[in-house]
Amino acid sequence: MLTFLGFAMIATFLVLIMMKKMSPIAALVLIPALFCVFAGKGAHLGDYVIDGVGKLAPTAAMLMFAIVYFGVMIDVGLFDPIVRGILRFCKADPVRVVVGTAVLAAIVSLDGDGSTTFMITVSAMYPLYKRLGLSLVVMTGVAATANGVMNTLPWGGPTARAATALKLDASDIFVPMIPALAVGLVFVFILAYVLGLKERRRIGTLVLPGDVEQVSGQSAEPAEERLLVAATGSAEGGTAALAEPSAASASASASGGTGTGSGSDSGPVPDSAAPEDGFQGLDPRRATLRPRLYWFNAGLTVALLAAMIMELLPIPVLFLLGAALALTVNFPHMPDQKARIAAHADNVLNVAGMVFAAAVFTGVLSGTGMVKHMADWLVGAIPEGMGPHMALVTGLLSLPLTYFMSNDGFYFGVLPVLAEAGAAHGVSPLEIARASLVGQALHMSSPLVPAVYVLVGMARVEFGDHTRFTVKWAVLTSLVVLGAGMLFGII
Repeated sequence: MLTFLGFAMIATFLVLIMMKKMSPIAALVLIPALFCVFAGKGAHLGDYVIDGVGKLAPTAAMLMFAIVYFGVMIDVGLFDPIVRGILRFCKADPVRVVVGTAVLAAIVSLDGDGSTTFMITVSAMYPLYKRLGLSLVVMTGVAATANGVMNTLPWGGPTARAATALKLDASDIFVPMIPALAVGLVFVFILAYVLGLKERRRIGTLVLPGDVEQVSGQSAEPAEERLLVAATGSAEGGTAALAEPSAASASASASGGTGTGSGSDSGPVPDSAAPEDGFQGLDPRRATLRPRLYWFNAGLTVALLAAMIMELLPIPVLFLLGAALALTVNFPHMPDQKARIAAHADNVLNVAGMVFAAAVFTGVLSGTGMVKHMADWLVGAIPEGMGPHMALVTGLLSLPLTYFMSNDGFYFGVLPVLAEAGAAHGVSPLEIARASLVGQALHMSSPLVPAVYVLVGMARVEFGDHTRFTVKWAVLTSLVVLGAGMLFGII
């Protein structure tokens, strides 16, 4: 009964979200509360929710202060050189823009934090997507999938959890997986190229005004320095020019509509279209830049990441200290500090709200025993003849289980059972642990991952649209990593 209710609850949640019948935060709260009553455990709902909130509170604190910290680092220009390099590569070619999104997301993912990756990627690429009229779900889908592959880094979480759960060394799990993960990352770049070709066919090849002026012999400001550009019209397979934003529109040139479409039929956004969303891109002349403090900020960020990897302090504490120090040094005057906090308050509130709403969902799943019954049913459904192939089975099961469960639930609750079943048939726990990582490309778009709400929130994309577009490509990427692992004899 609990097995059926668990699957029914997840299915109901996903259907309502993708059909846009409920907002994610409402669905995360109301649907599990209703199914808790159906399971006959409504009297314990409060205990389940408090337990879930207690477990996710550190995650919420980490994300809150990580958003403030990296928001300040973006404000002061720490990542501008990387962004300029990516934009110089992208120019105004949709193929290069989408591939550049994947490259930028992969590079920033080296820090091991998904919310940071999405903040930097969206801040850099959103204005370009809006002005060129590219599909925003392409941006969110490519960024999430690239980050999912990179999320397997030892300091990213899943590898450490697998090592802890099975009492193995993290390097023994991760290092042999590098070739398979590299194949997966290359596949993401190829996918980005193909999606970019589709976008190019849809809107045509676009030319930045700097390119036009340079061709005519006139001097022009380098195109990559103008991070905000304005589209003047569509081109059906042809070439369109992009006009320089006027002074009147410069402050809103990164703005646009809601970005909720799938990208199948939307054209370039005209300069006058929907400037009301208030998104500000990386203006190279913004007042918050602190070029004299660049090396201080770079050193602080490196020290923060090193402390995270070395686990000197809990991650929420590190980000709390880092955010306080970054604000104090870069903006010593109180009004400036308040302004920076207010500038990022929207993202902080949205993400924290989602985390605590997800605590209701995960609290009910685990508290009622639904997640245990679901995992036991799936493991029990494995045919006896598949015992010698438990690594393959683990890899396949990691896709749905890490999507519908938290990483903690999968790695500490299900993985030991799979490893024990594999050991009975002579399958090494190391192979089981490596196979368990392949589902991370899909996991990063799970409704239970708080960072994904940073991504869709900043990109002005509906979560249901992101899910419909991304899941199929994320599943394919995970299968490519699994296939490569088997081909190389790693799994």
